[in-house]
Amino acid sequence: MAIETKQPYEKEYIEQFSEKQNEPEWMKVFRTQALEISKNLEMPRPDKTNISKWNFTKFNLEAEINKLDSLKDLPDDIKVFVDTDKDDHNLVILRNQYNAYEMISDKLADQGVILTDIFTALQKYPELVQRYYMKDAVAFDENRLTALHAALMNGGIFVYVPKNVVVEEPLQAIFWQEDNNFALFNHVIVVAEENSSLTYVENYISFNKDEETVANVVAEVIAHDNASISFGSVDNFAHGTTVYMNRRGIAYRDAKIEWALGQMNDGNTVSENITHLIGDNSFSYAKAVSVGRGDQIQNFTAKIVNYGKRSEGLILQHGVMKDSASAIFNGIGKIEHGGTKANAEQESRVLMLSKDARGDANPILLIDEDDVTAGHAASVGRVDPIQLYYLMSRGISQREAERLVIHGFLAPVVNAIPIAAVREQLTEVIERKVY
Repeated sequence: MAIETKQPYEKEYIEQFSEKQNEPEWMKVFRTQALEISKNLEMPRPDKTNISKWNFTKFNLEAEINKLDSLKDLPDDIKVFVDTDKDDHNLVILRNQYNAYEMISDKLADQGVILTDIFTALQKYPELVQRYYMKDAVAFDENRLTALHAALMNGGIFVYVPKNVVVEEPLQAIFWQEDNNFALFNHVIVVAEENSSLTYVENYISFNKDEETVANVVAEVIAHDNASISFGSVDNFAHGTTVYMNRRGIAYRDAKIEWALGQMNDGNTVSENITHLIGDNSFSYAKAVSVGRGDQIQNFTAKIVNYGKRSEGLILQHGVMKDSASAIFNGIGKIEHGGTKANAEQESRVLMLSKDARGDANPILLIDEDDVTAGHAASVGRVDPIQLYYLMSRGISQREAERLVIHGFLAPVVNAIPIAAVREQLTEVIERKVY
């Protein structure tokens, strides 16, 4: 049975929006084609999760534009993600998708590194954006929501590191959904050319507890031969935002993509993190932590597809569920024919803190080659009473003992976030959501 969703915006609006942003002609054509095809596409069907009654159409694409004169003008809830005393940030802040702040060091700019919002990139580097925009990682016609994303894209980040350039300091983006009804159709492109490397960290934050809106996000991460990308995130959308998140990676020969995802949304969420190991000796480690609370429903899929010989894909998912929250954790390791000596390993574990919470860990291995290594582990359960007893026997209260066990359970991902301020904020978000 098809899920019906009305079309929130029409062709005329999209053409006017594209012209207002001074986009190249190919982008305007791409948008209108995507809108037209969206009408005939099915909605996505995440495994074991019914999204037919979720809000994907009630939102605004217009919001007030507010500039930012200084990082010190940020509210405390946003300021915690940056060191406001530093003068040398490599940072972009989108406030309701408006580029409110941008800075990149002279050294990186002189080396040809690009860190800017997607509309500036479309104006300054249209051919470079076109080379990657919804071509290999995410197809615009996968389903109705990816097509609507392509049609309604209203902001995002473009990161590009040229050949042989090593970026030592993290590049950071903050996506601040300030208007409670404003929708984020956000597009992120991160590219590392041959023999280059970078670390990129993004933060999503909103405060709309009751007002409804949508976040339809696509991230495309491309690591060329012998390149390395470390991608970190803290997703912290409020209860009123329905989230559809697509993060895709492509790793070529000897390339590496590492993910560290803090999935801390309070609203209903579908999130996919898929990496294709195209080249021989390519590598990906996908780490993710999630905390569910209230009545939210979440569906997480981590998938790594091994094409290259001696490629290695590792998945680690840890989730904590409380109240009446429920979550599905799908871990999929796939080794294609020809991927000899490839390795696919995964671990998905869920802690449930209350009797009404629900967690489901689904490990899946799909192997089409003989000479490979593969394995999985999955568990769903309560906090280990033996661990609690051990801690409490040393004078620690039960509440503090539970707290220590939970933080230890989530630590493998939290500790992988490369920016200290963001890592500390993720820890604070976990503390707030659990207690």
